[in-house]
Amino acid sequence: MCALDHHGAFELLVATILSAQCTDERVNSVTPALFSAYPSAEALAGADDVSLEGLIRPTGFFRAKARSLKGMAAGVAERFGGEVPRALEDLVTLPGVGRKTANVVRSVAFGEPGLPVDTHVTRLSNRLGLTSSGDPEVIEADLCGFLPADQWGLFSLRLILHGRAVCRARVPRCAECVLADICPSVTLPVGRGGRGGRTD
Repeated sequence: MCALDHHGAFELLVATILSAQCTDERVNSVTPALFSAYPSAEALAGADDVSLEGLIRPTGFFRAKARSLKGMAAGVAERFGGEVPRALEDLVTLPGVGRKTANVVRSVAFGEPGLPVDTHVTRLSNRLGLTSSGDPEVIEADLCGFLPADQWGLFSLRLILHGRAVCRARVPRCAECVLADICPSVTLPVGRGGRGGRTD
């Protein structure tokens, strides 16, 4: 269900760093050329700044992202033998890699327990009453407490997809939502479509 095109953990890590403040579609439009030019951590670590920035410019914040990518790649090459580490505590030591990015790589690339918390997960978990926090680490802990570890990554991906398609930030599509019957934030009038819900 991951919308970022990739082959393996390294490509996913690169794509996830690029996805900050950028759509997955835009990231997917630049990564084929990027991965062709820099197919390994060693190659990316030694990338020419101007060339790298030119390739990733469409993703926005390209200078900062280029620094993060080169720093991350150098860390992978020098400290982990060119292989992306699996452990959360190792991943978050890499430049540009926070808990969300680390959990994406763990859950998607490695099949390890990991629950990425992005803006969609934050919004939906609050609307559904699963947490009352806006802190990503608290939300992660709250959601992980409801589920077995092997479901964490899939649950996060489902929330993200649902947030993009239905439970949107500004105008949620409550009339189309399969969770309207149980959602405490539903905006459907009582009786509409056979569903009741809050209208406040």
